[in-house]
Order: sequence, then C-alpha cells, then structure tokens
Amino acid sequence: MRIYCMSDIHGCIAEFVDALALVWDHLDEPDTMLCLLGDYIHGGADGYAVLDKIMNLQKKYGPDKVVALMGNHEEFVLLGDSSINRLIGVFDDDADDARECDDDRYIRWIENLPRYFTEGNTIFVHAGIDEEAGDMWEWMTSEDTYVNKYPAETGKIEGLDMKVVAGHVGTAEISGDPRFHDIYYDGESHYYIDGTVLDSGVIPVLLVDTDEDKYYKVTESGEWLVQPFTT
Repeated sequence: MRIYCMSDIHGCIAEFVDALALVWDHLDEPDTMLCLLGDYIHGGADGYAVLDKIMNLQKKYGPDKVVALMGNHEEFVLLGDSSINRLIGVFDDDADDARECDDDRYIRWIENLPRYFTEGNTIFVHAGIDEEAGDMWEWMTSEDTYVNKYPAETGKIEGLDMKVVAGHVGTAEISGDPRFHDIYYDGESHYYIDGTVLDSGVIPVLLVDTDEDKYYKVTESGEWLVQPFTT
C-alpha cells in the first residue's frame, strides 16, 4: 500500500489544494490512498472549504481510500468549545454559543472520525500514542492522547516494532530550528509532518510505502527518501 499523508491544514484551502496537486494523479491507482491526520480547521479563513474538500474526496473515492482522522481542533467542536470557523476558549463567556446553526452537517461528519489508523508497520495519528505501553498501545492509549499528546516524543519506542506518523506539533519546534518546516524523522520510530502552514505556507506531503517500509517526501520534482534530521 502507498499512503500519502498530510496534517494540520488549519483552514488554509489554497495550501491544501497545492498539496493535493501532488497526489491527484495517484488516487485512481490501486493500493494507493490518502490519509489526513487532523486539524483541518482554525487558523486560516477557509475551514468550511477545507472540510468540504475532504468530504467531497471521500464521496468520490470512499472513506477507505481517503481516510480522515480526528485532530484536537475537531474535538474542540465536539466539546462545544468552538465552531467550525471560530476557536473559542474553554472559559470564554461565548462558549455556549460556539456551535453555529450551519455547523450540524460538519459536526455529524466529525463525530465519525477515527482517532488512529494502522497499515503495515505504521501507526497514523494526529498527536501520538502511549509509548510506555509498547505493543499494548491500542488498549492503553487514551482518546485524549491520540489528539492532544504534548510534547512530541522522539527516539525508539521500546517494545513496539512500528513507526508513528503524526502531526499536531510543528516540526520547527520538534527540531529546535525555527526555520525548519519540513518532514521530521528522528532516525528511530517517529515521522512528524506538521509544517506549521500558517508560518510556512506549505503543507508537507509524506508517502509511506508500507510494503517496503519506506517513507518519502513528495515534491513537484519527485519522491525523496526521508533522512533523519540533523542540526
């Protein structure tokens, strides 16, 4: 299976369309899919447009071909702490009015988003898993951890022979380099793909070849094996 991955779109429809342009020609291919890792809304002005694009992709290709996972910003909507377009603080006086009348269709869709997806040797998730649980992670990871885990962990996951592909925390923060907005690989068990689109203007695209257990950065010029980050 060849799985194209993106995360943390945050209402930036133009950047999302640019990233999708790297994937369009492959979605009709067999054994190929798109996996979106959450945080589709809040930040940019086009949260509804991003959700419409994803929902239309699922309608065209099916939810098994285009997998969309839950992010913490989608969970904010379910908790009533925000609407699709407005991020409202938990303690904001307007929180009770957070759900706008035209959000219902999107809320129903969000309610059915899974919190993780696995294929081959890879776990796809918005934020992360309970790494102390080792190969029991599916039973031990809380729903909150899947979408809110912070800070991002790096290094070898003991007792688990799988890789984690996640977003949620910008790769500039993980790498310690404020100019780095690319795919971060720690050389062990983690690939992080949140390029902080609101700062960088770019949504990185990762290709996971689950048959070969290889991970590639996808660009207009081709596919490039992701190397461990070095300072």
